[in-house]
Amino acid sequence: MNKQKILASAVVAVLASSAHLPEAAAATLVKPATSSSVANAAPAGSSRFIVKYRTGAVERSNTTAANQGIVQAATRAGLQRALPATAASAAQPAATAALMRRMGAPGWSVVRASRALNAVQAEAFMRELRANPAVERVEVDSWMVPTISGRANALVPNDPDYAQYQWNLLSTTSGVHAPEAWARSQGEGVVVAVIDTGIAEGNPDLQANLLPGYDMISEKLVSRRDSDGRVPGGWDQGDWIEENYCTQLGLRGHPAKDSGWHGTHVAGTIAQQTNNGQGLAGLAHKSKVVPIRVLGSCGGLTSDIADGIVWAAGGQIPDMPMNANPAEVINMSLGSETPQACPAFYQDAINFAVSKGAIIVAASGNSGGDADTYTMGSCSNIILVAATGNTAKPAGFSNRGSRVALSAPGGSELGKGTVSSFKHGYIWQMINGGKTRPEAGNWLAEGYSGTSMAAPHVAAAAAMVQSVAAAPLTLVQMRNLLARTAMPITITGTVPPPGSVLPPGPPEGINAVGMGAGILNIDAALVELANPGCSLDLTSCEKPCDPVNEDCGPVLTPIALTNKVELKGQGGEGGSEALYSFDAEAGKVLSFMTYGGWGDLSMYVSHGKAPTVAVSDARSIRSGTPIETVRFTAPKAGKYFIRLVAPASLSYAGVTVVARQ
Repeated sequence: MNKQKILASAVVAVLASSAHLPEAAAATLVKPATSSSVANAAPAGSSRFIVKYRTGAVERSNTTAANQGIVQAATRAGLQRALPATAASAAQPAATAALMRRMGAPGWSVVRASRALNAVQAEAFMRELRANPAVERVEVDSWMVPTISGRANALVPNDPDYAQYQWNLLSTTSGVHAPEAWARSQGEGVVVAVIDTGIAEGNPDLQANLLPGYDMISEKLVSRRDSDGRVPGGWDQGDWIEENYCTQLGLRGHPAKDSGWHGTHVAGTIAQQTNNGQGLAGLAHKSKVVPIRVLGSCGGLTSDIADGIVWAAGGQIPDMPMNANPAEVINMSLGSETPQACPAFYQDAINFAVSKGAIIVAASGNSGGDADTYTMGSCSNIILVAATGNTAKPAGFSNRGSRVALSAPGGSELGKGTVSSFKHGYIWQMINGGKTRPEAGNWLAEGYSGTSMAAPHVAAAAAMVQSVAAAPLTLVQMRNLLARTAMPITITGTVPPPGSVLPPGPPEGINAVGMGAGILNIDAALVELANPGCSLDLTSCEKPCDPVNEDCGPVLTPIALTNKVELKGQGGEGGSEALYSFDAEAGKVLSFMTYGGWGDLSMYVSHGKAPTVAVSDARSIRSGTPIETVRFTAPKAGKYFIRLVAPASLSYAGVTVVARQ
């Protein structure tokens, strides 16, 4: 059953799931309102605003001072005046405004008006807030509206065989090569946060892989809980809406819509339990998921999403407990329905999470547009993911752009192959069958499509990499690794087979421009991770020598160095190499030196693996001398390897080698 799209206001945000209709990405966001740009204008129906106070301003920590400035801005904007009825709108009472709460991103606060303001009032209020010298920035707290338009007919599988459904995991041409990768990693020990609609509680094929999360929605009309306020759990209570239900929140009229269980589906792709005799498979099925609910009935607010990012990474949110399980990977199947710049408070929250070591993966969106101009694509410090179908071609709905890092299976409206092929090309996971609230025992397999479905494949891949990496990869390293090992995307398009019951539209895969480096190949990424010839930032890797078919030269056995004990009389012929090792402590300055003797050599040093001439953590290559020094001011604990290389034309002899710490 197709879910109907809701257009909530001039600025809305939606889940990045789509198939039959061009679907909007996830979470719409607004630029700061200005009088010079319609795109930056506050939408009608705005009642919440996000204010950043300058560093050192008393309003940043003093609620009384903040409220004084807010009240003055509301007065100057004329909010205290009631509005008479017009032909287009009902009469409106006088409005007040006050500080609602502080956010996790430093300096940001949520300001709430007592009623929805029309566009003119909202612009005036924001302008007066900005006039306060203590205020650095003001933005609208936009509504996010979930949309699931690509949905297959539900079915209950009678066996655990995923081969009939999950082309995205097992296909060697359009899937992510999961079976081969599972022999190397299954994501064990890694925590992934899913910032979404929450997860339906009690899923027998997912529950064992869940950790305590949080419901960040503070409006009971949106959360469908009995009272306002945030609560522990992160459980999806349903996001259904009756006809025109959301108008009471200042949003436009709309048809009714059943609950979609979007977050449950996304989390299943990451960590659905596998080899347990039921349901379907998850990619990183030994990882754990922290559900963070930010979207409910009528959608959600961008301030809640930003706080969700901070909380997921282990940051402090006022009046909330800390996350006991900070996420190493954060999935955001969210974005904007229309082009919108990344809000400053979003970027602050993202930067905080990345500073804590989190890898943020986001969907590019489903409007078939330029991903660089949409949120999340306009944000920095993320891995942006586009969608492909089961024909290994770009999905027609997927946003594309220069900031897309890579693509992953997301299904599509035209990439379904024959009617018997992998259940029409959808991405399948177990969700709840309730039309409104979750129903105990009612679990079924559901097929969705969209960049919302593509992003969790990459989030799961990041978890699998971090699970076996000698040291956690940074965001840049992870993005480089996954992009370098991606599979090329086919350029030529295809058309649906004759007789297929599919919607009209252009063929898939017209070109692969803007789809990133290719389709995720997690097995290739894990193989490359183990390659000792990779550079520190993983932008390049030497091909490992194949001793069966190539002359790999002599195998070097490292000579162990003892702290401050000189190893004298070292030498080698022109072109020769020697390898040494040293067990270091963390934090104490570490130096490797060669001196004395005669000739020429160069020194290459790496932590945890043997360096090469092309790839090393540090090097010393003075020309025409055997005197070399490499120093680490903040070394890691563990084994360092030191490679000495003589130039082809000159040997060295009588050299002393020493490690000092």
